[in-house]
Amino acid sequence: MVENFSINDIYDKNINFLIGSGASYGLFPTLALDIKGEDEKSQTIETLATLFESQNDNSLYSLLFMHYYKSCIEPAAMFNMKIAEADEKKKEVLDNYKMFLETLLVVLLRRKNGEKNCNVFTTNYDGCLAFAADDLLQQGYTDFVLNDGAIGFSRRFLQAKNFKSYVYQMGVFEKHRADIPQINLINLHGSVYWYKDEENILVDYSDKNKERLLKGDHFKKLENFSRLLEDPTKSIDDLPTEKMLSKEEENLFWEDYKKLPIVNPTKWKFHETVFEEHYYQMLRLLSYELEKPNSVFIIFGFSFADEHILNLVKRSLSNPSLQLFVCCFSSDGVKDMRNLFKSHRNVEYIFVEGSLNFSAFNEKVFNLSPKEDEEGIPEPGA
Repeated sequence: MVENFSINDIYDKNINFLIGSGASYGLFPTLALDIKGEDEKSQTIETLATLFESQNDNSLYSLLFMHYYKSCIEPAAMFNMKIAEADEKKKEVLDNYKMFLETLLVVLLRRKNGEKNCNVFTTNYDGCLAFAADDLLQQGYTDFVLNDGAIGFSRRFLQAKNFKSYVYQMGVFEKHRADIPQINLINLHGSVYWYKDEENILVDYSDKNKERLLKGDHFKKLENFSRLLEDPTKSIDDLPTEKMLSKEEENLFWEDYKKLPIVNPTKWKFHETVFEEHYYQMLRLLSYELEKPNSVFIIFGFSFADEHILNLVKRSLSNPSLQLFVCCFSSDGVKDMRNLFKSHRNVEYIFVEGSLNFSAFNEKVFNLSPKEDEEGIPEPGA
């Protein structure tokens, strides 16, 4: 019910977003699979990982994460903006990110008092938000800062304290100050553009990812397994029972995979301590922001499969001035979300007729209504 949400009600509050894989659908696959479980429901990488782990089936577990790497992580690591924009469907996804940022900047510019900043938390590994921001800045749309927590010159290093930095411009004679809109981009689950540099996290959006692509003959055994996962006529009973990978092949894969700077879609998290520490610092930052008075938290494209984030959000809802808006992709999604937050009154569920994809979110939910335009909010890009 879009009527429950209006930009006019949130522009002067502490604004926070959580963007999940649903926003990048069309560029990169989500964690959803087509293969069915015993209940005839489609499975996800999370559900199968939990199943294989409980069965101590290391071969299928390793194959599943090989599939996850090839279908979700590698495409994000090899992403090329120019190539993507040549594809109409992929360009639509990128345009949606730009439209989202444009609207968000208009909201921040409307603030008359206080700093013009907000937080965008994301569980995505891709750099879509950063690339969209670059494109807007190149077009000269407006002055703004996308703060990804990294500072430096030829080498940029990530530190949690950098999210507390804020940029403003002073007049020539320092008689006035102009606040520059700032969007803090917080990658909760890591990024394919992060690199371990001794005890630091290096952030580099160049094409260095090509140097660390996972390789090996064991990936040749993945094709048939992936075909089963992507077949809606198959069930988990159709998965091979014989061991498809040798112990040596499993070890070779995991040795390289554990070096990746990402949170995995299971209850265990980062393998590298430097990434693990930053992960918990970002969860604390999220908790801190949601505890602030008059906070708004808007969720889009996220299923709450991460139990750490789910439990953190539930605890934060004890803040009576926090308002949580959960965007539900479908009517079934509304039922699932209502069940998750059934004991909390400060939660609103946003859905539209049809599917609430990123385009619908920008057009029907997070947009400027004619009434708001009359009140003096300039349209994005104006």
